[in-house]
Amino acid sequence: MSSTNAVTFWDGVYAARSAAADPRPNVRLTETVTGLPPGDVLDLGCGEGGDALWLAGRGWHVTAVDVSAVAIERLAGLAVSRGLGDRIAAARHDLRESFPDGEFDLVCAHYLHTPFDLDRASVLRAAAHALRPGGRLLVVDHGSTAPWSWNQDPDIRYPTPGEVAADIGLDPATWTVERADAPRRIATGPGGRTAEVTDHVLIIRRTA
Repeated sequence: MSSTNAVTFWDGVYAARSAAADPRPNVRLTETVTGLPPGDVLDLGCGEGGDALWLAGRGWHVTAVDVSAVAIERLAGLAVSRGLGDRIAAARHDLRESFPDGEFDLVCAHYLHTPFDLDRASVLRAAAHALRPGGRLLVVDHGSTAPWSWNQDPDIRYPTPGEVAADIGLDPATWTVERADAPRRIATGPGGRTAEVTDHVLIIRRTA
């Protein structure tokens, strides 16, 4: 499917939602990053920016990208209103066509799922190569489908963290898998609705 269709779809997803005045960070991000010294971070598929805003508020310099211009505009506005405009560079970017420039201490990819063609393994491989030595790639995928998800396909199968790592195919002499598990949590969706969901969490560290 075309890039235009992907942009139209995701712009529609975000436009249909009321803009969050205070988008929250993902719990797998906060548990991973708390205690790490701030540096440069790349947020892939940033959405409305809960992760980017949380990171910038703790001293990180954030490059935040998303295919949706609606999401990017909302994030940019929130960054300025919170005095974080100098720490967040938000830009519309189609990962099917190119990858952001730069070197990073952390790259985050939370729920980078799409109904459109996307070579995720290539994107995540590029993310791993964009890490500085000692940097981490955090990949958090759905392990189950929340009742409010845009994708309610009953036959969908989410790859395990181990399968994702195998697909990326990194040299173990340079990159080490630090975490690969499937924790559960109670998630809160639109209107305050809650449900138990499973996350697939993968952390890969560049060691050399």
